[in-house]
Amino acid sequence: MADRVEPKPAELPLPGGRAGATVRVHPLFCGEGKWPDAWPHRREGPLAKLHGLGFRESRNDWVPFPFVAYLIEHPAAGPFLIDAGIDASVADDPKPNLGSLFSSSAAKPTDFRTEYSIPAHLRERGLDAGQIRLVVMTHLHYDHTSGASQFPEATFVVAEREWHAANRTGGLLKGYIRNHLSGITDWRTVDFDGPHVESYSTFGRSLDLFGDGSVRLLSTPGHTPGHVSVLLRTAGPEVLAVGDAAYTRRALRTGQLPAFTDDDHLFRRSLREIQLYARERPDAVLIPGHDMGAWRTLEPVYE
Repeated sequence: MADRVEPKPAELPLPGGRAGATVRVHPLFCGEGKWPDAWPHRREGPLAKLHGLGFRESRNDWVPFPFVAYLIEHPAAGPFLIDAGIDASVADDPKPNLGSLFSSSAAKPTDFRTEYSIPAHLRERGLDAGQIRLVVMTHLHYDHTSGASQFPEATFVVAEREWHAANRTGGLLKGYIRNHLSGITDWRTVDFDGPHVESYSTFGRSLDLFGDGSVRLLSTPGHTPGHVSVLLRTAGPEVLAVGDAAYTRRALRTGQLPAFTDDDHLFRRSLREIQLYARERPDAVLIPGHDMGAWRTLEPVYE
């Protein structure tokens, strides 16, 4: 079981930093789902959560959303991932990987094929799963951890608070599947209250992953207790993988909350930091977590 896995504190910066390094960012499409618009954009009132789950929401009005991950190429540290995508086995039968609850939920994959799995994306780019030795997790919800076992040789980095949240009793009802975590032997946690934390731009708490400024982990809790966004320095624009700190461009623009958060106050604070960053860096590319319209406008690679 996942509760027997004991993570170790990450020793930052990780090896491979290079002064002035820039990275290449490959957004990876990992499948499609459909949900009522009231899930990413909360309807106010006592039935907000029920509307988010589809109560009195016509199926004809449900909108598609992408499951996403990222391949990052660092010139010295090598290729690594942000999030683990959906496991290839889900194409044949989702229940063994996602369980009965999530394989039938409103946020299940409705279009997933083996070519959407990260190993398939890697093969298209001349890589294989064994070359991935690092996976940075924005958070540990099932749609981000489903494919973790496909990278058994990798070190997985996650916020310490997120690890504890995922391993609490009752975590399944919060969106966590412990079995996704148990197949990984090398978990490393980062502490946003620790000595390496610094502010960056509009973000109050950040960690420089390789010590060279190319990859910064940003503390953006609210969606989950230890949610992390990732800021990436390319030779062109900075790319901010927002993760689920904002599902959509509409949320980034308006500040509208989703139907479900772990903490409304922290979610608003994190979203405000992201909005201020967008104003300060108008040339940056901000990629929200589950916006199909935004996803279709992305470049295949940012370099």
